[in-house]
Amino acid sequence: MITGHHLIAGREAASEHSLFQAENPSTSKKLETSFAEASLAEVDEALKAADGAFDSLRLASVETRALFLEALAEEILALGEPLLERAQAETALPMPRLIGERGRAVNQCKMFAALIREGSWAALSIDRAMPERAPVPKPDVRKMLLPIGPVVVFGASNFPFAIGVVGTDTVCALAAGCPVVVKGHPAHPGTCEMLGRAVMKALAKTGLPEAAFSLLQGRGHELGRALVEHPLTQAVAFTGSLRGGRALMDIAAAREQPIPVYAEMGSINPVFLLPGALKERAAKIGEAYIGSVTMGVGQFCTNPAVVLGLKGATLETFVQSAAEHAAKFPPQTMLHRGICETYEAGTAVWSTIGGVKLAGQSEAEPNNEATQAACRIFSTSLDILESNEELRREVFGPCSIVASCDTLEDMLRFARSLDGQLTAAIHGTPEDLREYAPLIRVLERKAGRLIFNGFGTGIEPCPSMHHGGPYPAASHSFFTSIGTDSILRFVRPVSYQGFPDDCLPSALQNANPGGAMRLVDSQLTRDAV
Repeated sequence: MITGHHLIAGREAASEHSLFQAENPSTSKKLETSFAEASLAEVDEALKAADGAFDSLRLASVETRALFLEALAEEILALGEPLLERAQAETALPMPRLIGERGRAVNQCKMFAALIREGSWAALSIDRAMPERAPVPKPDVRKMLLPIGPVVVFGASNFPFAIGVVGTDTVCALAAGCPVVVKGHPAHPGTCEMLGRAVMKALAKTGLPEAAFSLLQGRGHELGRALVEHPLTQAVAFTGSLRGGRALMDIAAAREQPIPVYAEMGSINPVFLLPGALKERAAKIGEAYIGSVTMGVGQFCTNPAVVLGLKGATLETFVQSAAEHAAKFPPQTMLHRGICETYEAGTAVWSTIGGVKLAGQSEAEPNNEATQAACRIFSTSLDILESNEELRREVFGPCSIVASCDTLEDMLRFARSLDGQLTAAIHGTPEDLREYAPLIRVLERKAGRLIFNGFGTGIEPCPSMHHGGPYPAASHSFFTSIGTDSILRFVRPVSYQGFPDDCLPSALQNANPGGAMRLVDSQLTRDAV
C-alpha cells in the first residue's frame, strides 16, 4: 500500500529526486520504502490541477461534499490495522492513542458533513429590496461566505491523523469547497501516503474532481517555500514551531499577492495556582499537573510549561507532589530524533541558569537509542523567571517550571507581560475567581482558551472550541485550527446585489432549499421568503 510516490490530482508521480526514508524512533532504524522530494514542476502541476478543479468542487452540491466527507471517514477506517501499525512504526505513539486519534479524525469528517448540510455556517444574509423607499430606493442585497481557492496544508508531527493529511485543515477546506495540496510530514511519510489514498478513493466514490487533492512528500525547506510562493495558492494552514510558522508568514507576505498563513505555533500555556485551590488540594493538583506534562511525552502545544503560585507551605506541597509523580514517569520515546535532541538541549540550558533547581525527574534513565525523554520539573522564583528569556520559551517535551511569587500582584504583573498563548489555566475556588477577577480579565487578552481547574492538554473538537490565540501562539487570533469555526479560514464574504432569484447561489434563493438559518431583513429564520 506504500509506494513512496507523490499523489498528484489522481495520479502517482514516481520521481527519484533526493530520496529519503522514515525512521522508527523507538529503534533508530530506517523503515522500508524511499520517498522522493517533490520538484518545483510537481508543485506547479499540483496547484494548477487544484485551481482547475476549484469551480467543479465549489459548485458541487452541499450533499455531494457531505457524502464525500462521510466516505472519507469510511475509507480511513477501511485502512484498518496496517494504518495503525505504520503510524506506530513512524511515530512511536502508543496504539491506544493512535486508535483514539483515528476516531477523532473520523468524527471530524462527520462533524463537517453535518455542518455544511445545516448551512448556517456560511453566514447567509438577505436584505430584500424596498423600491418604494424615498428618497433612495433600497436594492436587494444578499451575502454569504464562499470558498477562496487552493489551500496548502502543512501537517503536524505530533498528530499524524487529526492534524495532517486527513486532519481538520484538509477536511474543513474541502468541506468549504477549496481544493487542497498537502505537504506530507517527513517524519511519517508512509502514514501520509496511506491517508492520501483514502482521500483519493473518497473523491472517486462521490464523483468529485480527483484534482481537488494532491499529496507532495518532502523534507526540505525548498518544497514548503515553493508551495507558499506559488501564485495559485490562496491560503496556508500550518501547525508546528514558531520558527517554521513565522518563516512561512514572511514568505506569504512577500508575495506579489500576499495571502494568509493560518499558523498554530505553540505556547508556554501558563498555569496560575490561586490560594484557595492550593489550600484545598495542592497534592492532587500536583499529580494532575504531571499527568498533563507527561501526556504524549509532553508533545502537545498546550503543555503547561510554566506554573505560578504564592510562596509558602501549600506551594511546597504542590512541588513535592509533582516531584514524586515525575519520578514515577518512565522515560518514553519521542516522535523523532530531532524533537528529542531539541528537548535535551532546552532542558540543559535551563539547568545552567542560576537560581533554577531541578525539583524532580524520572527515576529511570532515558535510552538514547530508543529516542527517549525523561520528565523534568524545575523550580525557581518569579524574578529569575522574568529575567531569563530562555525560561519563557517553549521546550517541546515532558518538562515544566514552577515559579514562586511573593504576592498575587506579582502573578498579575507576569500575566500582563505574557506573549499570546493558546491556553491559560487557573486553579482556584469560585471565591478565588471572584476575588482575583482582574487576573481573568488580563488572561482574556492573552490566551485563546481559559481553563478553570484543569489543564490545556486534551482538546474537544466542537463548535465552542477555540484553538488559537494572539501572536506568537497563532498567526491570527481571530481563527481556530480545531472545531467547526476552523472552516472560516478558507472562505470570504461575497454580496450579490439585484440578482434574479434563479441566478443566485441556492442558499440565497427565496425558496431556501437547504432549510438553512438565514438573517432575513434582520430576523433569523429558516423560512422561505
